[in-house]
Amino acid sequence: MAAKHFQKPTEAELEILQILWQNGDSTVKYVNDKLSEKKDVGYTTTLKIMQIMNEKGLVERDAQGRCHVYRSAVDETETKQAMLDKFLETAFGGSAMNLVLQALGSCEPTKNELNQIKKMIEEIEGKKE
Repeated sequence: MAAKHFQKPTEAELEILQILWQNGDSTVKYVNDKLSEKKDVGYTTTLKIMQIMNEKGLVERDAQGRCHVYRSAVDETETKQAMLDKFLETAFGGSAMNLVLQALGSCEPTKNELNQIKKMIEEIEGKKE
């Protein structure tokens, strides 16, 4: 996905993409049922959002009889990276350090999470030697 063509999904669109990334090709009914597990959302609302996502190129739609099956048209890793890059630039002036310090300061990481962070730092340092 080229950065100039990246279209940031809305919060509702991202929730739908998460379902498609985790479960693969899905009908509107299936997506709506999954969304309804966490919040009250109507079928027609889910359908409309998915139609808009199709127009934006975020999902693709195949007609199978009376129901339409949707699949993600965007790569999960690339989408998340583009969103993170935009967020990092907008909220933290491009400073990964400020983002990490903010994240670590606003929660209490577990011992396991701290060990994983240390391991990642060691791997990054190893690559630069």
